[in-house]
Amino acid sequence: MTDNVVLRDVTLRDGLQLTGKTLPVERKVEIVRRLLALGVPALEIGSMARPDLVPPMANTMDLVAALSPEELERCWVWVATPRHVAKAASAGVRNFQYCFSVSDAHNQANIGRATEDSMAVLPEAVRLAHEVGGAIQLCLATSFTCPFDGPVDPERVLAIANDPRTEGTGDIVLADTLGQAHPAQVAALISAVRERTPQRRIVFHGHDTWGMGVANTLAAIGAGAGMVDGSLGGLGGCPFAPGASGNTSSEDILFATRPDWFAPATLAALVELTGSLLTELGEPNRSRTAEGARSKAAAFEWVVGYSNT
Repeated sequence: MTDNVVLRDVTLRDGLQLTGKTLPVERKVEIVRRLLALGVPALEIGSMARPDLVPPMANTMDLVAALSPEELERCWVWVATPRHVAKAASAGVRNFQYCFSVSDAHNQANIGRATEDSMAVLPEAVRLAHEVGGAIQLCLATSFTCPFDGPVDPERVLAIANDPRTEGTGDIVLADTLGQAHPAQVAALISAVRERTPQRRIVFHGHDTWGMGVANTLAAIGAGAGMVDGSLGGLGGCPFAPGASGNTSSEDILFATRPDWFAPATLAALVELTGSLLTELGEPNRSRTAEGARSKAAAFEWVVGYSNT
């Protein structure tokens, strides 16, 4: 991973939302502070989704209130309407991920409106974010495939990215919501967005449902993505997209890309944090790196037992 590529850990939003379990605010604060202290550059810490539909996000604003402005500078919150932006901004959020789906069917299932309706109010969301000095991302779910409509035409993604109403969004997030994309497909779409749309930082949000999470992430970086998403232990998925299980593991991304802040001791701490969190949630650990780090290959410095001696 080059110095200008940022890992964003999304455990506390996309990771938790499929579990159906709400972590106490104190535990979320602990996770945020441990990840930031370890050097993780950015975090997605919650969502403004309706708590009756996504219960694990119910205490997002309480978490925001418990963090300092300096901590919040490295944290993102998922929003889907201008009202979400206004409410989150009043609580202290300054980084907003405005998300809707490229496919109408998934946008209806996930947000309850057509894609065009989400696009129509984007300028108001941008205005509200900028009024508080915030940053706002354009996040396009189902950029590759839709669980209801199947393959998504890349030209539809490009049309949205080129729509004048997206002006003011600093990043564009391309989400492989179902984890069905393959590396050549990811590289092609990111290259097209980089070459044929307004210049924004490109963010790749991948899932590992079909085992392509790390490969797709590396393809995204190679094609020009400046930020990539991962989740501790591969936790997560979308509750409104059948077949969308498991984000790409943050540990696996970091082991593959080796940013300069990532060392064997960092991995050991992440493996410990992931293990305790997933045990608490009753969820499996899907990280192959975490599995390898607990092996008996003591001569390899990345093995947890070796790196702690």
